[in-house]
Amino acid sequence: MKDYEDSVAFLGQWGRFQQVVFFLLCASILPNGFGSFSVVFLTDAPHHHCLVPEVNLTKDWRDAIIPIEVVNGKQQLSRCSRFRLDVVRNLSARGFIPGRDVNLTDLEQEGCVDGWSYSRDVYQSTIVSEFDLVCREQWKQPFTSTVYYLGVLVGAFFSGQLSDRFGRKPVFFATMALQTIFAFFQVFSPSWLAFAILSFISSMGHISNYVSAFVLGNEILTGKPKVLFSSLGVCLGFAFGYMMLPLFAYFLRDWKSLVLAVSLPGLLYIPLWWLIPESPRWLLSQGRVEEAENIVRKAAKWNKVDAPLVIFEDYSIHADESKTHLKQQHNVFDLLRTENIRNTTLIMCLVWFSMNIGYYGLSLNTSQLHANPYISCFISAAVEVPAYTTSWLALQYLPRRLSVVSVLLLGGLLLFFVQLVPESLSELAVALEMLGKLVITSGTSLMHGYTAELYPTVLRNTATGTCGGVAKVGSCIAPFLLQLRGYFMALPHIVLGTVSVVSAFAALFLPESYGRPLPETIEQMPKRESLKCPFCTRREHSNPKVLFERQL
Repeated sequence: MKDYEDSVAFLGQWGRFQQVVFFLLCASILPNGFGSFSVVFLTDAPHHHCLVPEVNLTKDWRDAIIPIEVVNGKQQLSRCSRFRLDVVRNLSARGFIPGRDVNLTDLEQEGCVDGWSYSRDVYQSTIVSEFDLVCREQWKQPFTSTVYYLGVLVGAFFSGQLSDRFGRKPVFFATMALQTIFAFFQVFSPSWLAFAILSFISSMGHISNYVSAFVLGNEILTGKPKVLFSSLGVCLGFAFGYMMLPLFAYFLRDWKSLVLAVSLPGLLYIPLWWLIPESPRWLLSQGRVEEAENIVRKAAKWNKVDAPLVIFEDYSIHADESKTHLKQQHNVFDLLRTENIRNTTLIMCLVWFSMNIGYYGLSLNTSQLHANPYISCFISAAVEVPAYTTSWLALQYLPRRLSVVSVLLLGGLLLFFVQLVPESLSELAVALEMLGKLVITSGTSLMHGYTAELYPTVLRNTATGTCGGVAKVGSCIAPFLLQLRGYFMALPHIVLGTVSVVSAFAALFLPESYGRPLPETIEQMPKRESLKCPFCTRREHSNPKVLFERQL
């Protein structure tokens, strides 16, 4: 059967049709960029302490009613307790001076029974100050991020299968609508539980429309524009959206305003339904040859070229046979059906997981780069631009397996080196950590392109969604992994570095896809190239029994 790219070669690689698809799909990724890490600002805890109601207290007692605690060697006001108000009022009324007439350590303390007072130096409000997610309710603060990433995981798992069954375009727009609508509803959340549920549903569309857009572009574009799109286009769209987040958050200090700024841009993408076509590759894989030809003929008009009378001649001849064959719908279990695809899937899931836990671990840890959270977020986002450029160059000129193994080894070594830097050279530690993030981020981009090249059209979105779902387990674990520094400061970097190095050795057993056409069927999927020890090979050849069996 004639290859798809040969069948549409008359279109050229960079006509008006390809340009429209390229830039519109890249633009559709912007909301994913500023939506992914919005939880950093939405769930940040402003400085707070127990609220002291307007009662008759002297200035000395009003200043002393909040106890002083030592946290990490620094003194600060207690966040969850105060001296008993009735006792303080009595002492104040009797004219006692705190610290002179009364030893404050002898006074009984109570919780924040009247609520909390939150600083507005950085934020006007966050969901922490809105729903009092502090003290006994503090566990809800990091759990909000976990709920968000759990929704991303679920969405990645199911959207891939839906896209392979019902098409790239319907799932792309349906998940974009899901992300936009339920993110908007968060503004009206009456409680933290309602906010968390809406966040979970909204995040299911977050990764889903990203993966659908990625696969759609990979299947429509050909040649160098396809490589540019998969390695640089969508990734820079995400990075630019990520860099827009701190700008939104800086000017919109109220959490509801920030949620609106993150959600409402999704409405701008409604007209794209009439501009972005369905994937002709997917239509052909479903035996819908006529629909695929109509899309390509429309593309020919946009590019001002003449289309042949029959574009997919071989596909047309075998259309009935293909439809009969495709009545059996493919699902996630097909990723484990044969030994070749099973081994590839398991290793790819491990590598995706390693890349993701490293990416989110380093991204969330950048909050310590600068006292200003907006500057920290922008630095973390800006690092991704050279990372994605590096990934594009690697996909353009280097074998995939070599690139992935190199990224994992280099990233792991950098994470090991961070812990060896003395505290007096904190700038060097930050530079190494940002270099590590640059390497790991380039690896995440590589994995998207590598996965799309390994898996056939009938399973491409399922595979990308499944690997992305397994990877999101890493994003759920990353916030808790960073808490390990409470036991040993370097432990998070040691864990991340070890996972990265182990995955590098596993990636050696992946098949190579560089320079090969996208597989259309499971049978065309590239097979793993076995790595054998030369000593074992010599022993095998010297064994008379083996030689005799081979001669037979």
